[in-house]
Amino acid sequence: MASVNKVFLMGNLTRDPELRYIPSGQAVTTLGLAVNNKFGKGEDAKEDVLFIDVTVWAKSAENCAEYLGKGSPVFIEGRLKLESWDDKESGQKRSKVSVTAISVQFLSGGPKSSGGRGNQNAGQDGFPRPVDDDEVPF
Repeated sequence: MASVNKVFLMGNLTRDPELRYIPSGQAVTTLGLAVNNKFGKGEDAKEDVLFIDVTVWAKSAENCAEYLGKGSPVFIEGRLKLESWDDKESGQKRSKVSVTAISVQFLSGGPKSSGGRGNQNAGQDGFPRPVDDDEVPF
């Protein structure tokens, strides 16, 4: 059976990007993203906010750390990932769904806006280029 794991998200960063390097020297940045979902009309209008962690790898990770800050609007293409761990305090199994970014597009108006850096994975035609397998670990 065929399957697809692709997600597109647009929202604002909830905190400054956190850049680190793994032992191989590969850059990895974690982003906190808030995505607003407005529904209803008039006085019945409500807003649901989804908070999700996004992991960005390689040169895109370094660019995110350099040019984005808390509140920056971004458009992310990525894939869902299930993370599981044992809670040290309670001993219970915990899990969450996060996103591994394939491309991150910087939208205007962010705190570190640099005059439209645009899509950090864009090719010459402006469309996202495929990410090499060695850039994003599976």
